Amino acid sequence: MSHIRDGAVTVRTASLEDAPRLAELSAALGYPVSAGVMAKRLEAVLARSSGVVLLAELATGLVIGWIHGLEQELLESDRRCEIVGLVVDAEYRGKGIGRRLVLETEEWARARGLGQMAVRSNVVRLESHPFYERLGYRRVKTQHAYRKALPATA
Repeated sequence: MSHIRDGAVTVRTASLEDAPRLAELSAALGYPVSAGVMAKRLEAVLARSSGVVLLAELATGLVIGWIHGLEQELLESDRRCEIVGLVVDAEYRGKGIGRRLVLETEEWARARGLGQMAVRSNVVRLESHPFYERLGYRRVKTQHAYRKALPATA
């Protein structure tokens, strides 16, 4: 188990060069993606002003976690920031890294004038539910998620 000293972790904005490590961490969460595909996705996300991707990085330069926050403009409710992705390297979980990433994303949202945060957590990720509750998030609903692949147009 790795130990982290106070001040040994920096939170910074992601850059395109971080794509390979983000892909590795994404795969560890169960969402495998190649470094090339992650680079394309990250480039698109970074080009928009409506989101933020923050990284937790050790002094050695090793990225041990990432979070993706996205400002949402909805018809049925006020603007909010939704955490659409959060990953911490398994070796560093339980050390405050995820908490720090969430709090930094909340600060980003506040600076944009957003008054509410949201996050969705898969029911099978039992360890994440108490994590979010400890940070003041409360469950507001349970829902089914549906997806449909769209065929390419000719």
